[in-house]
Amino acid sequence: MNEVLLYRIMDALLTGAIVTVEVSVGALAVALLIGLALATVEHLTVNRAICFLIRSYVEALRNVPSLTFLFLLYFGLAAVGVRLSSMTVAVIGLGLIGGAVVIDIFRAGFRSVPKGQNEAAAAIGLRPLDAFRLVILPQGLRLALPPLGNYAIGLVKDTSLVAAIAAPEVMFNARQIVNETFATAWVYGAAAVLYLALTFVVGQAFILVERRMEY
Repeated sequence: MNEVLLYRIMDALLTGAIVTVEVSVGALAVALLIGLALATVEHLTVNRAICFLIRSYVEALRNVPSLTFLFLLYFGLAAVGVRLSSMTVAVIGLGLIGGAVVIDIFRAGFRSVPKGQNEAAAAIGLRPLDAFRLVILPQGLRLALPPLGNYAIGLVKDTSLVAAIAAPEVMFNARQIVNETFATAWVYGAAAVLYLALTFVVGQAFILVERRMEY
């Protein structure tokens, strides 16, 4: 492979990697915000209607294929006059899908805290909301970190789906350069290595956070 072609491949993929990181960070922030808020409400409320609505959201978004949901947002909204950029749809779409996953991650984390912790909090006079904020939430977050790390790694890989709505991330740029150069093996091989590097960094970041929260 000549140096000019190698430069074109690396430039296209690294440019796409920036977009991949932007989409991943944005979607992760949306997912964490939705997940933590709704998991907290579900944990604290005794209102069955609210729990039903939260469960309905989880089941709907978790069981609809991600690509189908992205198409619904990108093309469906455009059909009724609401036009969003591919980047906006990528962040919101993956964030909403991720929120449905993250709700159950936080929910499991909160439920994994021993019941004795709640009883001890009540024994010293803490109200349920204060007990949750001071006792259950910190421990639940720590317990939720490993599955959250797995979700974040999966999210980085799932950003490849937004190539279908023309978001210029790694796979979109890889396809473009393959169409121009026909260097299929080199381009997709380099893309795979780039995804491996990104997911490795994400995994190590979560491991570091886990270790710090142990102290």
